[in-house]
Amino acid sequence: QVQLVESGGGLVQAGGSLRLSCVASGTIFTITNMGWYRQAPGKQRDLVATITTGSNTNYADSVKGRFTISRDNAKNTVYLQMNNLKPEDTAVYYCNAEGLFFDGVTVQNDYWGQGTQVTVSS
Repeated sequence: QVQLVESGGGLVQAGGSLRLSCVASGTIFTITNMGWYRQAPGKQRDLVATITTGSNTNYADSVKGRFTISRDNAKNTVYLQMNNLKPEDTAVYYCNAEGLFFDGVTVQNDYWGQGTQVTVSS
């Protein structure tokens, strides 16, 4: 069974930093894009940042210059370094992986983690 497990969330004051990690495990044939998304209460899930196998990155305008996404392909891990955090960054952060995975029955091409809470106090 394929799993994406996030860690690193928590409570931080405005201006502080956090580093999120997400590890993919299970029967993984290949991972192409990995990314982070976030969902605040009462709002839709929005893209934060994505990264390709070749480390090409894409960021939401609201986090450019403050967040950095990176990955370790050998470890099937993606990271999100978040600096100068603001109260509006408060949300549940979800990891996403695209590629080819085997869930024991069928081949899947998209998985999500369970989410990790990030709370930024003013």
